Amino acid sequence: MALNLDAVGKKIGPIRRDYTWKDVVLYSLGVGAGFDELEYCYEGSLKVIPSFSIASVFDFLAQVGISSDADLSGILHGEQDIIFHNPIPTEGTITTEGAITHMYDKGQGKGALVVAEAETFHSNGKKLFTNIFTIFCRKDGGFGGEPGPSESVEIPDRAPDFEEHASPAPDQPLIYRLSGDIFALHVDPDFARASGFEKPIMHGLCTHGYACRAVIKHLFPGEPERMSRFRVRFSKVLYPGVPITTQIWKVEEGKAFFRTVNDQTRDVIIDRGIVEWISRAELEARSKPKGIRFDGRVAIVTGAGAGLGKAYALELAKRGAKVVVNDLGGSRDGRGGSTMAADAVVEEIKKAGGEAVADYNSVATPEGGEGIVQTAIKAFGRCDILINNAGILRDKTLAKMEPETWNAVMDVHLKGAYNVTRPAFEKMREGRYGRIIFTTSAAGLYGNFGQANYSAAKMGLIGFMNTVKLEGERHNIKVNTVAPIAGTRLTEDILPPEIFSKLKPEFVAPMVLFLASEQCPVTGRIYNAGMGYFNRIAIVTGDGAVLGDGGEITTPEAVAAAMGKIKSLDGAKEFGSATEAFGPMLEAFNPKEQAKAEGATQDLSVKRIFERIPDAFQADKAAGVSVVFQFEISGPTGGSWNVTVKDGTCNVAEGKHQSPTTTIKMKDEDFVKLIKGELKAMAAYTGGKLKIEGDLMKSQLVEKLFKF
Repeated sequence: MALNLDAVGKKIGPIRRDYTWKDVVLYSLGVGAGFDELEYCYEGSLKVIPSFSIASVFDFLAQVGISSDADLSGILHGEQDIIFHNPIPTEGTITTEGAITHMYDKGQGKGALVVAEAETFHSNGKKLFTNIFTIFCRKDGGFGGEPGPSESVEIPDRAPDFEEHASPAPDQPLIYRLSGDIFALHVDPDFARASGFEKPIMHGLCTHGYACRAVIKHLFPGEPERMSRFRVRFSKVLYPGVPITTQIWKVEEGKAFFRTVNDQTRDVIIDRGIVEWISRAELEARSKPKGIRFDGRVAIVTGAGAGLGKAYALELAKRGAKVVVNDLGGSRDGRGGSTMAADAVVEEIKKAGGEAVADYNSVATPEGGEGIVQTAIKAFGRCDILINNAGILRDKTLAKMEPETWNAVMDVHLKGAYNVTRPAFEKMREGRYGRIIFTTSAAGLYGNFGQANYSAAKMGLIGFMNTVKLEGERHNIKVNTVAPIAGTRLTEDILPPEIFSKLKPEFVAPMVLFLASEQCPVTGRIYNAGMGYFNRIAIVTGDGAVLGDGGEITTPEAVAAAMGKIKSLDGAKEFGSATEAFGPMLEAFNPKEQAKAEGATQDLSVKRIFERIPDAFQADKAAGVSVVFQFEISGPTGGSWNVTVKDGTCNVAEGKHQSPTTTIKMKDEDFVKLIKGELKAMAAYTGGKLKIEGDLMKSQLVEKLFKF
């Protein structure tokens, strides 16, 4: 099998896991803790070893392997980088979500790297840690991809400041695997030999836990919650029972390099280690309730000289963001310009202790949009948040609307959003993080007399958002739209005075700031916001009606007769893309085939599966293949069957073959689910539901040779 390059960017998760203090203690024992580190092993004063953060999300890592279609017999954990945002509680529910971000090709015979990133939140609402996984796929190189970046760690040319010796037990993998990593390479001698090792090997992440304990012991003893980063490269295999030494070099306050060495061979087992930690004062500051914060984030707000934009900019800065306050300083209809509006907001932010810079570019030109983003890069080095808020009004009825009036509004609202979003998107993509907010209007969503230009532009932004959300998903860029109802200079003479006075822009800001935050879980959504009232807007599609057979063109009279069903929104659905939206139409003209396909697998039993194998055999895929599959299916409907494929033919027999190439063992109910497509082979294997003996590589031919 080849790597599934289409898996890059596709969301994995959310994956939830409940854990208790017993899971924390079991992990600690698995990585060598004992009576000398009772804080890791006794619930009376329990603390969590930070490296528990990878063991606790092993299901996510397994999904990365499944999604990538990597060759199981060649998988090794290559690198692991963990960034800690808050101390890990000793129990609770964690939710992990992320994606494969890159697949790098080291060349034919040199393997490939699959890189994934995931963020984990606790049920207490806090973001706990970010994991960046790198899987080394020894047998999957040569697909023509980029080789990928390399990062070096310069170990100081001197003796280590600290050394920690440890002796993992010969049975250490048997304990560690109970924390979730039940991969056969660490327990099954036959599988280990088939993978090229003399016997089962230590989990790299078990040694990782030993190293984590070591650096805490010597750098910030007894305070694992101070760790802020832990990065390693797994460089050599270690067998159970072999003693190790973790060597540590402190390079500055809050940072050290380390490596772990095989005491017998002096091979470096864990290399390029980086550990970082925070001070006690910073830990105390982190522990204080902060709510939604934007510390370290850079936000651009267009049209921020007054009204809604000003409210957003002030609140972002108050919550720690560095803000680019963009405003042309023109009149309500977009004419003229002045630096005063943006400067005044920047001054207000600075007086309150925040950071901000002014920008006077017009969003109406590509050069202006690029200039706004460059202001953020030059001042603060990055761009994380973009709020497209700039707007003008030039109202006229359609009959009186000149092209110049139409174009002026389009240039600011629709083209303006494009002009700023495009360069901002590029920077967000580089940083693998972004939040983009568009501003629509009730006029665009529902129409408003005398505002054809404004309405068209505002509805156009919804289409813009719907595509940008799809393109941004793989890069952790979330894109949403708000429809504010607020008293600003654009609505001052439109709304009744008694209503205008109650519609303060500050009432809209909470929704916009939530959508701009790390905590925002949604993308591609539209929300109304005003006066403390919030609700969601969605484009939905009714079930509709099928007229004709799809071959003959129906008549207007038939449409008229069916309008009651066509216009009904009962059971209406929301779709995430144009491709999804075509699904019901295609299915509507294929119900018999769909039912037939469902029926074909509905009555499957283990015995029936083996009866149907000759029909499922793909003779054209069997050229040059000579293999004997032995199936040992346990359970009340199970049994033994062997399938011989040779010279393009397939023979099925009940019972055991004398010399099978590979033996596949499963429970009857899991085997039926596998054939029905309800259980993936990789998921079954990594989850222990599928066991393979003999030639592991040949077992992967099953999916190629048989199609049910």
